[in-house]
Amino acid sequence: MEEYMEREDIIKKLESDLESIKTKNDLQTIKASYLGKNGIVTNLSLKMKEIPNEEKKEYGKFLNLIKEEVTTKLNDKEQELDKMLLDMKLNNEKIDITLPSRRSLKGSIHPMTRIVEELEDLFVSMGYDVISGPEIDTDMNSFTKLNLPEGHPARDAQDTFYLDKDYLLRPHTSPAQVRTMEANKDKTPLRIVCPGKVYRRDDDATHSHQFMQFEGLVIGEDISLADLKGTLELFAKKLLGEKTNVRFRPSYFPFTEPSCEVDVTCFKCGGKGCSLCKQTGWIEVLGAGVVHPNVLRMSGYDPEKYTGFAFGPGIDRFAMFKYGITDIRQIYTNDIRFLEQFDRKDVD
Repeated sequence: MEEYMEREDIIKKLESDLESIKTKNDLQTIKASYLGKNGIVTNLSLKMKEIPNEEKKEYGKFLNLIKEEVTTKLNDKEQELDKMLLDMKLNNEKIDITLPSRRSLKGSIHPMTRIVEELEDLFVSMGYDVISGPEIDTDMNSFTKLNLPEGHPARDAQDTFYLDKDYLLRPHTSPAQVRTMEANKDKTPLRIVCPGKVYRRDDDATHSHQFMQFEGLVIGEDISLADLKGTLELFAKKLLGEKTNVRFRPSYFPFTEPSCEVDVTCFKCGGKGCSLCKQTGWIEVLGAGVVHPNVLRMSGYDPEKYTGFAFGPGIDRFAMFKYGITDIRQIYTNDIRFLEQFDRKDVD
């Protein structure tokens, strides 16, 4: 009976102690005073060795009972404190629905995405297929099979990001064209466009170390420079407006022969001359030409039977012309003040 009275006294004391606490730190202190190393219940357990053998069974039952009761009451108090803290938090954080709400920022379609989608729609309507390729490609696909062997000076002009001697960040999307030609050897007509990111060591108001290209390739019988010219004039006027003037200048690219560079009238000055176009009235937008026989041959096409043309505009510059962006770097800064100008309503 004395042992059970002792248990009841312990429980009463615990209940009294629990009534006064308000925080979990207080609860931890009380928990240690009962179940800790020098706690009341722990000290009772240490007395087991002093109990006669014939009474140890009953004493063990007593210890188990008091441990269970103490633990239950401590857990109940912890749940009570958790609920109290949650109620306080909910009460303090409740929303007054009568207050005016903050203006929600809505997203818009990025100008680069708009240009890509518009170009894809245009060329798909002309019978082209849209393809893609890896942004890390081989030196072989990026240069050698495009008629730029090792040591060729045109390789230096690309300012390429090499990962090792065999792999690089593609300086143009032409490797995807090489892959497509090899997968469709001797199949014509072949009409493809390949949009994607490319990388070069360049960075100023009209250039970026990472930019978007939209390369096109056509292979078939009797394909001529006149077909290329008509395609690019249609392409520029559809994208930038019928009043856009297009100029073709002879140039040199190892993978095309003959080759040309294509300029359009400066969007900022309308061709009058300004700092953006360096007072010329024109801005270069792409390089193009008739596919070199060596490129056809290395990708499995007979240059005696087939010809083709290729072109590679920088989509970033077309975005600049179409939307009046004067610094190409704005396209990649993700500045909300810049992007919010392109409202969704402008897309419809």
